[in-house]
Amino acid sequence: MVDHHHRSTTKQAHKPYKSKHMSKGAIKDKNKGKVESVGFERGTRKTPHQQMMSKLDRRNQAKQKRLVKDAEHDRQTNVFHGKNAAPRICAVIPLCEDISSATAVQNLVRSVDIEDEAPNSNLWKVDVGRFKQKLQFITLGRRDVLDALDACRVADFVIFVLSADQEVDPLGEQMLRTIESQGVSNVMTLVQGLDQIEPAKRRPQVLGSLKSFITHFFATQERVHSLDARQDCANVVRSLCTTTPKGIHWREARSWMLVDDMAWPEDASNTVVFTGTVRGRGLKADRLLQVGDWGDFQIEKIMAAEPLEGKKKHGADDMAMDDVPQQDNVLELPSEDQDDIADLAPEETAMTDFAPSVAATERKGVLLDDHHYFDEDEDPEAAKPKKLPRGTSKYQSAWYVGDVSDSGSDLEDADEEMDDAMEDAIPADGTEGLAPREPTEYAPSEYPQSEMFLDRSPEDEAEQLAAYRESRKAEAEEDLEFPDEIELHPNVSARERLARYRGLKSLRTSAWEQDEDKPHEPAEWSRLLEIANYKAAQHRMVSEALVGGVAPGTRVHVYVRLGDSSPETLKTLPTPTGIFSLLRHEHKRTSVNHSITLSSDYPAPLKSKDELIMQCGPRRLIINPLFSQAGNTPNNVHKFDRYLHPGQTGMASFIGPLTWGNVPCLYLKRTSTIPPPPADSDDEDNDKMEDDTDANKPLYTLIATGTSVAPSTNRIIAKRAILTGHPYKIHKKLVTIRYMFFNEEDVAWFKAIQLWTKRGRSGYIKESLGTHGYFKATFDGKINPMDAVGMSLYKRMWPRWAREWRPGMETATLENEKGDMIA
Repeated sequence: MVDHHHRSTTKQAHKPYKSKHMSKGAIKDKNKGKVESVGFERGTRKTPHQQMMSKLDRRNQAKQKRLVKDAEHDRQTNVFHGKNAAPRICAVIPLCEDISSATAVQNLVRSVDIEDEAPNSNLWKVDVGRFKQKLQFITLGRRDVLDALDACRVADFVIFVLSADQEVDPLGEQMLRTIESQGVSNVMTLVQGLDQIEPAKRRPQVLGSLKSFITHFFATQERVHSLDARQDCANVVRSLCTTTPKGIHWREARSWMLVDDMAWPEDASNTVVFTGTVRGRGLKADRLLQVGDWGDFQIEKIMAAEPLEGKKKHGADDMAMDDVPQQDNVLELPSEDQDDIADLAPEETAMTDFAPSVAATERKGVLLDDHHYFDEDEDPEAAKPKKLPRGTSKYQSAWYVGDVSDSGSDLEDADEEMDDAMEDAIPADGTEGLAPREPTEYAPSEYPQSEMFLDRSPEDEAEQLAAYRESRKAEAEEDLEFPDEIELHPNVSARERLARYRGLKSLRTSAWEQDEDKPHEPAEWSRLLEIANYKAAQHRMVSEALVGGVAPGTRVHVYVRLGDSSPETLKTLPTPTGIFSLLRHEHKRTSVNHSITLSSDYPAPLKSKDELIMQCGPRRLIINPLFSQAGNTPNNVHKFDRYLHPGQTGMASFIGPLTWGNVPCLYLKRTSTIPPPPADSDDEDNDKMEDDTDANKPLYTLIATGTSVAPSTNRIIAKRAILTGHPYKIHKKLVTIRYMFFNEEDVAWFKAIQLWTKRGRSGYIKESLGTHGYFKATFDGKINPMDAVGMSLYKRMWPRWAREWRPGMETATLENEKGDMIA
């Protein structure tokens, strides 16, 4: 018998179909337009070819990143290489009174075997042959906050010098805080007089204490070097010559220059020449120039200057026409595209004044959102006749709360409200939309018998009003829940007093009708710069500065046209430390918005419109800012803040020049201290002691910091005014309110605006009672007798114009303040 083989199973396993029922053509159509991502996820490489391509992509990406970093490093360091290299700028900032900046620089220079004598000026150029680099030290003529900011603004390295014997005084600490807030490049810390500490074992303890102090402001500081040790000084000079400066972000986006020399040509009375080395981006003759605290000027031409080695030495007072080249070596001239010095748009030939269609006196109601309620063009609902006792005059009928009988009273009102609710409800609204409104508690079945309302005598009204307001003031001091509350005088019409105010259903979402504000806008508001797309415009202006201009590292003479400025006036001002090239449109004025955070150490709240000195980038302005809430809202309406409290962040708005990008802002306030006279003056000893005491106090105090944000003329700052009233009689949800208005015309004018209470109830004015401003209102719930009823009104605030700050302005301001105090 033949053996037979049977298979183990009758099931056949087919090859699984993994394309999810999709053909090749369908897959190709689905992937049309898709680009393969560079960053592959785990498990996505299925073939050796795909894996090899991924590795090549990663290598190419790493190579591109390396090339970009190398190019950026070369751009930052090329200006310091070569025979005519630019010097590395080092600002020396003394933080203590007994520090000598000249001695500190001399110790650093002599540590690398350079025996140059200190010059008479504040600039000390040194050629360090050991490291083939040039250093240029900036020393302060006096210890001043603004002078320190000017020096650090154009410095590649900032050297803070501490004393081993004295602590940092308030002026030194103020200089540290302002420099840190402005933005700083590389920082180094030195100590002077460490060898005088006895016994010697206390010196490491002193160094540790100084390091702990400086790391509070600059956490990256690893060591405090001693100026008394030659090896430490040599290490500091080596670091200055070999370290690549990291720069300041806002500064490197522009072209800037440290002013080495300044000259007044004899053949051109309205021109000044600045000499220095171009840094940052390329210097363009078409862009305006910010010259220290002098202002903004146009460039006449840019000419090549001799290198530092070719200059002959002369004293600091020997300015200069020898430094101005006589040969025609022009590097760049302005073109037809040169920026204009005008800061406002040209006036239109045909100016049309805004004429409202309806005069304000013809309106019947306040503006609520974008609509005037109870206006003449609307047909008012016919008033239903009241049933009054026989013989009642028209004058007496105004004092009746309702009809004598219940017919035609709130019963019909309740029925009509129910009908309105049912008409508005549709099936698409769901059960909530179909549900009728909750019956009011003043329904006809519970409505009390109407009674005549009698006005009180003027003496009683005045007495009760004074007592009520005294109690409200005491309550406001205990609980600051109504910071915007105002009080109206009984003899003042609220309609006239609050004519520019309007109502909003929601401060964040309600539309703001801007046509109503046109008659009140500041002069030349329509000529301010308007930017439709700020981010795109900023990117375009910053990218424009990357191309063209005189290359960085070139030593040049910049001829500047003074325009309308008087040379005699400018000669009395201090010589500018540095000049900055502005980006396109940065001279034009617009409605500027800067964030502001008041220091938590500031002792008192800062009032809006108070005069401040603001530094934003290379500019200093005197501003009277309007404070408002920060953030973005759907309707671009922001609440005005009367005060900025310590530690609070807000938005400061004013009319000033535009600044592209996020640039740090410093807000300074003047103190009453006048700068002391020079130390070599012929004063008495006791006067010198007083001057030394005042010298330790800063003339300017940093009170707040911030950042520039996008400007906008459409950003609305709404000042809120809250009118409060007292619930005189309460019956369920029906309340009689007094002391909010004092005549029936005001009640009718503000009738459309919603009422609210501090405990969260809301309601509306129902009708006026009498002629003394009493009115009846309905709320969405029963209110407490101790509750207060409020009404919010809003008015647009307009920013104020900023002024350019110049040295010496603080003296006149302080004298005026003293005169006002005496008067």
